Order: sequence, then C-alpha cells, then structure tokens
Amino acid sequence: MSDSRLTFGVTAPSSAAAVAELEALGVESLWAGGHIASRNPSPETMIYLALLAANSTVPVGTATLLLPLYPPAIVAKQIADLDNATGGRVILGVGVGGEYPQEFRAVQVRTADRGKRADEAIPLIRQLWTGEEITHGGPFYPLDEVKVHPRPRQRGGPPIVVSGRQEVAMRRAAISGDGWMPYMYSPRRYRESVARIGEIAGGEGRDLGRFGWMLYIPVCVDADAARAGRDAAAFLGGTYQQDFEEMIKHVGATGPAPSVAERLCEYVDAGVRHFIFLMVGEPVAQARQLAERVVPVLRAHAARA
Repeated sequence: MSDSRLTFGVTAPSSAAAVAELEALGVESLWAGGHIASRNPSPETMIYLALLAANSTVPVGTATLLLPLYPPAIVAKQIADLDNATGGRVILGVGVGGEYPQEFRAVQVRTADRGKRADEAIPLIRQLWTGEEITHGGPFYPLDEVKVHPRPRQRGGPPIVVSGRQEVAMRRAAISGDGWMPYMYSPRRYRESVARIGEIAGGEGRDLGRFGWMLYIPVCVDADAARAGRDAAAFLGGTYQQDFEEMIKHVGATGPAPSVAERLCEYVDAGVRHFIFLMVGEPVAQARQLAERVVPVLRAHAARA
C-alpha cells in the first residue's frame, strides 16, 4: 500500500467539475466523510464516497466511516462493488466515533460497544471479501453460511486504514489495519504513535513494510495568519461545538504558504507519508495553494530526510 514517496489528498466536493479541477492540480486522492445523525447537516459517508468514485480517476477513500454504525456485510458489499466499479481505487478508512451519541441511538448501537464492534468487524470484512461462504460466531455479528460476492477488484480487498487518537486505536491499526490516519494530532504525538504502532506490530510478528502512514489535518492557506487561524478554529468549532482557537495551533497548519509548509514539514519528520488535507475555505483555491506552494516544499524536505 505504501512507499517512501510523499503524496497528498484532500477532502473534496463530490461534483464532477470540482473533482476535475482538483485532479488537474495534482491531487492524488479524494476523501469522503460524513455522518448519519450529527448535529450539523452532513452527507452519509458511503453515498458521498460513491459520488466521488463516479466523478474521479484517482484513489478515493473514507475519512472516515464510523464502522460500528454499519453491519459488516453491508460495508463489505458496498466497498467491493465500488472497488470493482472504479478498477480498484478504493481505500476504506474506519473509525469508531462517539462524539455524537445520537448517531448510535439512531441505529440502536451502544456507544460503549463501539471499539469491540470495530475490532470484530475489520477481520470479518476481510473474510467477506474472499467471496467465499463464511460462518462467523462473533458476539456482535454472528453469520451463518453468508457469501458476499463478487470479490473486490484489489487482491485481498481494499486497504483498511484505521483512524483514531488513543492507544486502543493504535493497537487496532497495528494488528488489523493497513495504515494509520489520526486526526487532531501534533507532530510530537504523531511521532509517538508511529513508534507505538511499530512496537505493537513487532510484538505480534507483523511486518509494516507496506503500511500507510497517513494524517488527516485541517489546513488554511491565507496571507493573513490571524484570519487563517480564526477561520480554521471557527470551522472546527462549528462541527464539534467547542472552542478550537488555541487547539488549532497544535493540531493544524494555518497561515501563509511558507508557514504552512514549515509546519507540515514537522509532520514529515514525524513519519507522515500521505497527507489528507481538510481544507478550510474554497476547496479549489486552497488545493491550488497547497499543490503549487506547499507540497513541493514537503517533497523536497522528505527527499533530504
């Protein structure tokens, strides 16, 4: 899944026109997020992903699908169908959520079970992707002689990238994931997570040679540094109903392009090899700034490292 080359993707509008402009700028992956019942209006992740897939030519992924809210057989079937329809361009990014308890109430899933459900669902989805009839006796998703087919286009199924912030998510990534995609992380914390995931994987005898080291990070390129910080904080605060004015300084990259590049180089040094930019502001304009003035600096820095 991974190589040493530094690459970047963005969260994107699903319209064909916007996607075409983003791809023309060199964006290398497009990402869909969403919710079932969040505080703010939001698309549903799988529908959003399908629209992106239909309008794009680059890899597309979920950032993130809240896996405990979905039956694994549905996820396996939808992702397999999209992977076949796109010629093998799908990445499944999964998390457990919990910030919106009403989403769990909406689908009759206990928030307390979300981690255990994800731990059971990930290997089960991989089994379902074999296209063979399977029987599974797990506590949350028992299956008796179930066959989901056709198999995905990608051999072994699309990569499953784990999102999260805590030790339990790192363990999930190290044991079951094909990549790590934290959110709201400082460079220091990202570096520590890389070491911890490597330690856990080593204890399990797992080789991470093809593991994807990703980061989902809010960015706002603006010549006015103060305005960029305020805009990013307001954007995140509107989503989570918190004050992000101080936090954005530690977990985002905002301001003039050179400042954004300098900040993101800290993440490159910490181990990031694929950035997923949550762009604050007009998407195409932000992507142009990133593609032309920021990413070349990051690649040059990575090459020297």
